[in-house]
Amino acid sequence: MTIIGYCRVSSKTQEINGNGLEVQKTEILNKYENAEIKQEQYSGKTKDRPIFQEVINKLQSGDMLVVSKLDRLARNTKEGIEIIEYLFSKNVSVHVLNVGLLENTSMGKFFLTTLLAVAEMERNTILERTQAGKEIAKQNPDFTEGRPKVYTDHQLDWCMELLKNNSLKKVEKMTKISESTIKRELIKRNLTVTKIREGLNN
Repeated sequence: MTIIGYCRVSSKTQEINGNGLEVQKTEILNKYENAEIKQEQYSGKTKDRPIFQEVINKLQSGDMLVVSKLDRLARNTKEGIEIIEYLFSKNVSVHVLNVGLLENTSMGKFFLTTLLAVAEMERNTILERTQAGKEIAKQNPDFTEGRPKVYTDHQLDWCMELLKNNSLKKVEKMTKISESTIKRELIKRNLTVTKIREGLNN
């Protein structure tokens, strides 16, 4: 049986905060002194993990993959489930040191079922937070669904011109450009309604 210990960090910060490659390596070798250690650093923004892919391809029936924690195996619960299911299909066992030994058995499948429940809870929590954030944002009278509109310099110049003789509210109604957008443009141009009107009188 081949035992491969996989160690991963996604940033230099993890090396400093006690979750570095050497820490992971030591934890694995303390449990399996003959383990073959593979390690890599990669950005969490990409799925490209060449060393990990090499490990997955190398593992055969009866082998074992060892990681110190589940988050070293995958970036999220869903990906972790997919990886473990794939390894089970190859009859490869997975030992997550802070969880336990996972094999293609009833207990191993039970653990996967638990992970699926956690993944579903994570998705629901994200959806709930997103929805709650949107409901709060909708209380703002300037809220619009989707991305904010982008206006041309000509449209914004027109707003500035209209402000010479009209209130912000009236310019908003005339141009269909929100009052908050007009205010941001005033700040950007280092202007106020008063300054614009003083310019008209000079």
